[in-house]
Parts: sequence; structure tokens; C-alpha cells
Amino acid sequence: MLDLLIAASLAYLAGSVPFGLLLTRLAGKGDIRTIGSGNIGATNVLRTGSKTLALATLILDGGKGAAVALAAQILTGEAMVTAIAGLMAVVGHCFPVWLKFRGGKGVATCVATFAAFDIRLGIVFAVLWLGTAAIFRFSSLAALVATMGCSIAAVWLGLPEPVAVAVIVMSGLSWARHHENIGRLLTGRESRIGKKQP
Repeated sequence: MLDLLIAASLAYLAGSVPFGLLLTRLAGKGDIRTIGSGNIGATNVLRTGSKTLALATLILDGGKGAAVALAAQILTGEAMVTAIAGLMAVVGHCFPVWLKFRGGKGVATCVATFAAFDIRLGIVFAVLWLGTAAIFRFSSLAALVATMGCSIAAVWLGLPEPVAVAVIVMSGLSWARHHENIGRLLTGRESRIGKKQP
């Protein structure tokens, strides 16, 4: 129980570091929350016009989830602790205490954490995201399809039950954070990849 509490707390704190906000401010781009979607993730950072900052945000947001999941696995070797650590990193990203619990959508943190759980999940995510994005040109739809696919794959691949449950919960959380995007997709108002957000 103590291992779980420590892992959950440290993972949440690591996940709650708002790299997109920090990098854009350090680069003199202002508050990322005042432009585009107001999100702190890589997609919105890209709207500052800096591909470098967006890539750095993507890597760091993903890295924090993968790092805590791998650390938990190496230090404890327990599936439950690893699953909780990964899940709490995503929770931290989506609901960071430093930003009054208004964070990102968790896509980058999810995919890197999935890959840390099992590299096959990372491959499933990449294939589904790239395929959906190429066909439909919606980043949000690609993320929704990819996270759902990973939830199915986690069960189908027979991953340890705590890990599979964590993947499903993380995917559900990302879907919940995409509720506005889902509304725009259903009404035909979602912006396509390569076009400015209306």
C-alpha cells in the first residue's frame, strides 16, 4: 500500500509539470492558454509558429509518463504499482495542481505510457493515429481512435489486469478531455490538420 501511495503521488507530480506552458513562456511566446484552443499540449504549442517548441513539448509530455511507468516497473517489478504510476502521470497532466487542475488532454502522455507498459501498444497507437489522420485529417479523431484501439489491444494481448485496466481508464480520461472536439466533430466544425482553428 505504501508503494502504491508513493508511486501515485510522485507520478502525479511528475505528470503535472506543464511543459508546454513553461517552454512557451521561456521562449517569450507568452501564455499558451491565451491562444488557439487554450490547451497546454503540443498541438496548441504548434500554433505559436514554433515547430521546435511543439516537438519539445511532445517529447517532454510523453517522456514524463513513460519515465514514471518505467521507474515503477524497474524499482518494484509489480504490475499494480506500474499501472497506478502510469495512470497518475496522465491524471497529473490533465489536472495539474499548479494550473488549478486545468491541464491538457493527455494524448502524448498516454501514448508514451502505453509504450512503456508494452511496446506493442505504442505500435498500435502509432498505426491507428497515423492511419486515421491520413484518411480523415482530424488530429482529435486520430487520438480518439488510437486510444480506443489501445484499450482493445491491452485486453486482446493479455496484458496484466492492472495494466489493462489502467490503459482503459487512461483512454477514457483522454476521451473525456476531448469532449469539445467530439462535439465539433459531430457538428462538422472541427478543424482539420493543416488548417487554422476557426
